Amino acid sequence: MKAGGDLGSRLLDNAKRLKDQPALIHKDAVVTFEELGKDVELLAQGFLRAGLKRNQRVAVLIPPSKDFFATAFALFRAGMTPVLIDPGIGFSNLGRCLAEAEPDAFVGSAKAHIARAAGGWAPTAGLKIVAGGPSLGLPTLSTMRELGEGRTLDLPALAPDTRAAILFTSGSTGAPKGAVYEHSMFSAQVDQLRELFDIKEGEISLATFPLFAIFDLALGQTVILPEMDFSRPGLVQPMSIIEPAQKYKAMQLFGSPALLDRVGRFGAAHGIALPHLRRVMSAGAPVPAKVLETFAKVLQPMTPIYTPYGATEALPVALTNSNEILSDTAKETATGRGICVGRPVPGIKTEVIRIEDGPIVTWSDELKLPQGQVGEIVVQGPVVTGEYFRRVEDMSKAKIGDGKTFWHRMGDLGYFDEQGRLWFCGRKAHRVKTEKSVLFTIRVEQVYNVHPKVKRTALVGAGLTPVLCVELEPGTRPSEELKRELLALPNAAPEVKDVLFHPGFPVDTRHNAKINREALAVWAIKELGG
Repeated sequence: MKAGGDLGSRLLDNAKRLKDQPALIHKDAVVTFEELGKDVELLAQGFLRAGLKRNQRVAVLIPPSKDFFATAFALFRAGMTPVLIDPGIGFSNLGRCLAEAEPDAFVGSAKAHIARAAGGWAPTAGLKIVAGGPSLGLPTLSTMRELGEGRTLDLPALAPDTRAAILFTSGSTGAPKGAVYEHSMFSAQVDQLRELFDIKEGEISLATFPLFAIFDLALGQTVILPEMDFSRPGLVQPMSIIEPAQKYKAMQLFGSPALLDRVGRFGAAHGIALPHLRRVMSAGAPVPAKVLETFAKVLQPMTPIYTPYGATEALPVALTNSNEILSDTAKETATGRGICVGRPVPGIKTEVIRIEDGPIVTWSDELKLPQGQVGEIVVQGPVVTGEYFRRVEDMSKAKIGDGKTFWHRMGDLGYFDEQGRLWFCGRKAHRVKTEKSVLFTIRVEQVYNVHPKVKRTALVGAGLTPVLCVELEPGTRPSEELKRELLALPNAAPEVKDVLFHPGFPVDTRHNAKINREALAVWAIKELGG
C-alpha cells in the first residue's frame, strides 16, 4: 500500500479531485465530496486536539448519516481504530462486545449514550461524544469540528500494517468476534472491488448496508442512503428502495438476500422497472435462485446480480452472478449439490481441507482434499484478517500457521467441481450427524426449497434425528399432504423423516437472512416431545 493509502486519505484525495460531485444524498440533502472531505479533516484534527491518540480504540454507534461516514473516515485518517458493532445484535451482545473492545472513546447518538449509561457500557471510554440530538451535557461532533479549526496538526501517512478498525461479526454462529483490520486490508479490498465489478467514479450507489457504503465513497461513488431501518433489511418497505433508485437513477445496489426478496416480490408483482441499475450485489447468506429470478424481473435483461462469497474475516473470496446461476448451477443446486459460489477471486488462495472440529496448529498439504470431496474451506490472501481482538481461543480454532503466514478457516464446508468452481454445502457447526451418515445443511435444504409452496427450509438435528424445519410462502397453510409431497421429492434425503412447519425462522440481525439453526433445533426438540 502506497503512502496515504488509508481509507481516510483516499476520501480526501477524492474530495480534492471530485469536489462538487455529490458524495452523499440522505433525506434529499446533498453533501459534496469537497464538503465531506472538509468535515473529515476538521474531525480528524478535532479528535487529536481533544486528546485522542493514534491506535486508540473508538466505539462508533451512529446511525447511517453524514456524521457516521465523516467520523469513520476521520478516525481512519487520524490513525485511530474505530470499533464498529452492528446495533441490531441486541443490548446484551452490544455490552459484551464493548466490554471486550475496551474503547478509549465512545462516539454515538444520544440514544446510544442513553443505552451506554443504562448498560454500564464502555467504562474505559475517557472521551464521550454525542452525534446529533440533545448533547446530554457531553461534547458533540460540533465541538470536535470547532477544535479542528485553525492550526493544522501533522497527519503523516500510516504504515500498511497499522490497525485500521475492529469489525464485529454478526454472531449468527456463536458469540460476535472482533475481526481486526489493517489499513493494507482495506486498501486491498477497495482495489479488488474496483477490478472485480468495474466500478467507476461518479456512479450512483444505493446503499442498504452502511459499512459497504464506506467502500463506495472510497471508490468515488455517490451514495444514496434510503429511508429504512438498516438493522432490519428483511422488513424494508419496498418503495423506500424503489423510489430513490428511480429518482436518482441508481447504477448499483447492495442489499441482503432478505431485502432483495422483499423488493423483488413487490416489484415483480407491480410491474416496476429499475432500468438504470448496472449491477446488484447481495451477500451475508446464500441467495436462493428463486430470489435472483424474481429480482431479475425488475432489471434490464442480463443485468448481473453478483453474489460474492466471504465473511467479515475475509471478503471477497469467490464470485459468481445470477446469469451463471440461473442458466447453469441452479439446476444442480436443486439436486443436492450445494450452492455454487463461483471461482476464487484473483489474489486469494482457496483450498478445501479435511473436516476437523478442533484446532489445526500447522499447515500441511496432506490436509487438502481432492476435487469433489466435501471439507472445510480455508483461504489466504491480502483481504484476510489475521486476528480476532482478544480472542485467543477463537484464534487457535480459526487460523493455521504455515511458517510464513496463515490460512483462515472459514467454518464453511464445500468442495471444488471439475471447472474449478467452489460449492458451498453449509456451516461446519451445522452439519447433522445421524447413526449412519453426516448430512450437510445447504445440500439437503436446497432440494426442498424448489417446492413452490416453500419459502425456505432448515435442517437441524434433534439428537441423532434429522429434522426438516419448513417456512412456507405467505398465505400457504401447513398440511399432511404437503408434508408427504416434500418427503417424496426427487433427491430428497432418505434419512429425513420428520418435517415441522415453522411460522417464521429466527434469523441474524445484520442481514436478516442467516437462519439461526441452533434456536430452531431447540424448538424442534420441544415440538417432537423431547
